[in-house]
Amino acid sequence: MTGEAFYLLAGVWALGILAVFIQAIRLSYRIEARSPDLTNRSGYPRKAMMFHTVTNTNVARDEETQALRRRMNRLLLIVVAGFVVMAAGIGLVRRMNS
Repeated sequence: MTGEAFYLLAGVWALGILAVFIQAIRLSYRIEARSPDLTNRSGYPRKAMMFHTVTNTNVARDEETQALRRRMNRLLLIVVAGFVVMAAGIGLVRRMNS
C-alpha cells in the first residue's frame, strides 16, 4: 500500500470513528435529559457527563433509558475498537516499510 493510499484510508477511518463518537455524545445528552439526577438545571451549557452514563451513576432505571445507555456503550466500544484497528494498521504499515 502506498503512503498516499494509507493516509487517505486513515483519514476516512478517522472521520468514521469521529461520527460514531459524536453519536455516543448525543446519546449521552439524551440519557441525561431522561435522568432527573443528571439534568442540567444551571441554565449554562456543560460537557456531556459520559462517565456517569457509562457507569450507570444517577441514571434513570427505566427500560428505555437503560436501552439508550447500552446503545451508547456499544458505540463507545466501536470507537475503542477503531483505535485498536488503526494502531494495528499503523504497526503493519511500518513493518512492511522497514
